[in-house]
Amino acid sequence: MRNATYGTALTLMLGWLLWIGKPVLLPVLAAIISVYVLLTAAASMGKMPIARNMPPWARRTAILLAFTIGMVLLFILVINNLAQVFSALPRYESNLEAVVTRVAFLLRIEDEPTWENVRSATLDRIDLRTWVAPALLQLQGFGVTLFLVVLYASFFMAERGLMARKVVIAMGDEGAGQRALTLLARVNERIGDYLFVKTVVNIILGAASFVIMLVLGIEFALFWSVLIAFLNYIPYFGSLVGVLFPVLLSLAQFGTFWMAGVVMVSLSAAQIFIGAYLEPRMMGRAFNLSPFVVLLALACWSALWGLPGALLAVPMTASLVLVLAEIRLTRPIAVLLSANGRI
Repeated sequence: MRNATYGTALTLMLGWLLWIGKPVLLPVLAAIISVYVLLTAAASMGKMPIARNMPPWARRTAILLAFTIGMVLLFILVINNLAQVFSALPRYESNLEAVVTRVAFLLRIEDEPTWENVRSATLDRIDLRTWVAPALLQLQGFGVTLFLVVLYASFFMAERGLMARKVVIAMGDEGAGQRALTLLARVNERIGDYLFVKTVVNIILGAASFVIMLVLGIEFALFWSVLIAFLNYIPYFGSLVGVLFPVLLSLAQFGTFWMAGVVMVSLSAAQIFIGAYLEPRMMGRAFNLSPFVVLLALACWSALWGLPGALLAVPMTASLVLVLAEIRLTRPIAVLLSANGRI
């Protein structure tokens, strides 16, 4: 009974610390995950004929520079597209009115609802001026987080070369230090492979979604494809939410359920192909979590950190399982957390 009480108290304290420490911990964890992806990308870059003769530090610098540019472009993309979406809303009113009229006709309630009634009951009740300040604060926080992620990732990569010597000194023995380095190398390799492959899969999905939306004439296709790629880090729900936004936009843009259905079927087909066929073949043995563990991780991290927590939940949990699997004493825990017992 005493151990259960202590365990519950410790869990509550850790949860409180994670919740209150979100502004500090979130960019640090995002930077650590980014570093794994960047280092694996730099190692893969060394296998290319053009970059094979480049020294390791040059490859890491090039990857870090590309990552920094990507974060800057991501922030610019979000700012510009949000402004364009708000400016395009008045153009969608006529299409939405046609949709509402068509639905009313199908339901045999031609007189009600009209678009004016729907708008007066929904949009007109929203005071956009009260949303401006919170939205600007959210954008400012998003920009600060991206800056901190890039800054921390730069320092992590710069200090990577000193880590081996620090581990040997910390262990106090050359043999123990080498064993610890071997274990860390094995863990880092598996975590890096998983995160890199998952990122590549998401990029492929985003590119496929961009091509589909571009062919179908969906506005803001680049913005929605980037959103789909990021949301694909969230299993089960991320794919659904990622497809929902372009479908709703197509309904407002074209004013027809037929076009919205085409968008939904096309994007869902890309999601199913990549999720059911391509990703398992690329992922291999790097990812093997129980569905219950995935849902529990999503629930916990979403409750603590919201959407950023949901995005980082599975990468962090999968990395933890890989670490537990490489340590003999904790391997049984990793087996229990896995989907089929194979780690």
